[in-house]
Amino acid sequence: MRPTPLSGRPTVSVVVPCYNYGHFLPAAVASALEQPGVDVEVVVVDDASTDDSADVARALAAADDRVTVVVHERNARHIATYNDGLAHVTGDYVVLLSADDLLAPGSLSRATALLEAHPGVGLVYGYAPDFTDSPPPTDERVRSWSVWPGETWLRRTCRRGANVIVNPEVVMRTSVLRELGGYDPALPHTADMDLWMRAAVVADVGRVNGPVQAYYRVHGGNMHLNDYSGLLADMRERATGFTSFFAGAGAQLRDAERWHAAARRAIAYEAVRIARLSRGVDDPSSEALARFAIECSPEITSRPVWRAYELRTRGVATELRRRGAALSMDLRWRLRWRRLRRFGV
Repeated sequence: MRPTPLSGRPTVSVVVPCYNYGHFLPAAVASALEQPGVDVEVVVVDDASTDDSADVARALAAADDRVTVVVHERNARHIATYNDGLAHVTGDYVVLLSADDLLAPGSLSRATALLEAHPGVGLVYGYAPDFTDSPPPTDERVRSWSVWPGETWLRRTCRRGANVIVNPEVVMRTSVLRELGGYDPALPHTADMDLWMRAAVVADVGRVNGPVQAYYRVHGGNMHLNDYSGLLADMRERATGFTSFFAGAGAQLRDAERWHAAARRAIAYEAVRIARLSRGVDDPSSEALARFAIECSPEITSRPVWRAYELRTRGVATELRRRGAALSMDLRWRLRWRRLRRFGV
């Protein structure tokens, strides 16, 4: 739908959890304080960092009275830190911004404009590209808004079998967050995906289409998903996250069992496709991915993708065919990324 300008001046609370990211913290806080069109408060929660993070946070608070600081005496880990910060917010809307990430210029006014125009929307997201050293420039023009009924958005998420949102791009209605009770400590790997899905049970979901809404910093701590063992761990946690959701808040949805099965099937497909591309016929990582796929969705063994995997394990597939499969998968992921970038699902 066509976007409308922001009316009024809403208040937005930006929670910045920090653990040993003191060198990133000033940039993250500045990206929040410099947002136009909204009144911002920043809550920095230092989780007993062993670097100078707490001192950096206190200096930022001394320089700007919109910044408050909470310092943990003992390390509570990330989920407890998130929830501690969220308990301190007072704004109409709330953002969780990790200390190593950044908000894009104007992102809060763009997101809150949608939330103000559509009271039934509980959370708004956008697009958050990766960066390493300096974030790329972005066009701030909004192409359009998307608003989905919560159940429609949930179904699309299940068909994908993956989290399509990263924390810094989300602006959430504080009243919805209070109703949900924050992040679930039982899901340390997928607590964010779980929160978005629970929000979609009680509210609609919106997206700002076009401009970058935040920047997600990639560094050494993110690299664990580049190998098969990391990918397998991620898939297992996603499957656990969907199971937890459908055992709880998602159980009340129409066709809940059907959509839970769709999510697990999507994850199983992903596992088998990656297993097909592993280099050695006896690659233990490939075998582990295949076993997980069957565990996740037993019906996968009747699908063409499984037969293609078996050809590879028997050594029947030629090198040319394996290269073709790799190119096909690469094209599939590129198309999925383009769809996600444009439509958000």
